[in-house]
Amino acid sequence: MITAISALVARCKIVNRALACGLLVLVGSALAQQPVNTPQTLNVVSWDGAYVKSQILGFIRPFEEATGHRVNVIQYSGGIDEIRQQVRAWNVSWEVVDLELFDAIRACNEGLLEVIDPETLPPAPDGTPATEDFYELQQPPCGVGNVVGSTVVSYRSDQFDEAPTRIEDFFDLKRFPGRRGLRKSPMGNLEWALLADGVAVDQVYDILATKEGLERAFTVLDRLKPHTDWWQTGEEAVHFLESRQVVMSSVYSGRIAAAVSRGQPLAILWDRQLWFYDVWGVPKNGRDPELALAFVRYATSTQSLANQARYIPYGPMRRSSMALLDADTRQSLPNFETRLDAALELNARWWSEHLDRIEPQFERWLERPVQVPKAMPR
Repeated sequence: MITAISALVARCKIVNRALACGLLVLVGSALAQQPVNTPQTLNVVSWDGAYVKSQILGFIRPFEEATGHRVNVIQYSGGIDEIRQQVRAWNVSWEVVDLELFDAIRACNEGLLEVIDPETLPPAPDGTPATEDFYELQQPPCGVGNVVGSTVVSYRSDQFDEAPTRIEDFFDLKRFPGRRGLRKSPMGNLEWALLADGVAVDQVYDILATKEGLERAFTVLDRLKPHTDWWQTGEEAVHFLESRQVVMSSVYSGRIAAAVSRGQPLAILWDRQLWFYDVWGVPKNGRDPELALAFVRYATSTQSLANQARYIPYGPMRRSSMALLDADTRQSLPNFETRLDAALELNARWWSEHLDRIEPQFERWLERPVQVPKAMPR
């Protein structure tokens, strides 16, 4: 368009007629202001492995077919540092991001995300407003929930004569020997340590908020530290198990079904699963926030969330989506009613307030040499 206007101006100089020049420039300016409905590329940031596959098959490809726009999927392993840098530099290339809830709360509090009006989200097929159809919708106000997932213990069923049944078994190296896998993060690990040490579910965060409670959790983790390999992505956690690098690992529950379909002898210990939900966020200062919001609306529609659940056993955040799933699929989800009885909700708001304080301590704990007791003298 700029080239066309330049040509018009040049034409003015040649003709040298004021009236003709004025008309040509006015026409050029009008053309420049007309919207151009051309396909665009939208950068969507998500996770890896079976999870992102479920999004691509569930709604990203249908979105591309329905709109003509292309979606470029970028994989990451969480956090808001990159979002913060892009937004503050006004150089945003991550236009939609799948965020853990605690990260979304932090980013929202820092003013890094667009506020999303729930009234603009599509209603359920029967006309029920989104505000009534979503299980959770206003935490935070600049994110829209998509799926309920959980962190569970998975183990190789060919490794033990007796299957583990309690979270305490994960910490019991005598009855269940072998290396463990844990996410390289204090979240979830500290909660499990306290639960395995006898703390009641409803007391975990009250105790973890104290200095003594935090030290108690690290002391329990000390027992596992010499026998632990640390993962950073969900795909890496499953690889640890598949390659026999570990015999038990924390893992995102939805990743196990794909491994089992490949013939891997993996099973899930649901006791004290840590359930959570992710949200879609739109970073501020992006190139086309309207297109980004259009993607979020499409991705969180009733049909899209139901489609995704058919490719990975994570629970959709809409009631109307759950209604579209068959009984077998619903029973495989982490938010199936009977499964929540022995679960702990990962307190995202608590972590959004305490992570900056606890994470440096966790990093120092990781770097500290493991104290292995010397053998007793003969």
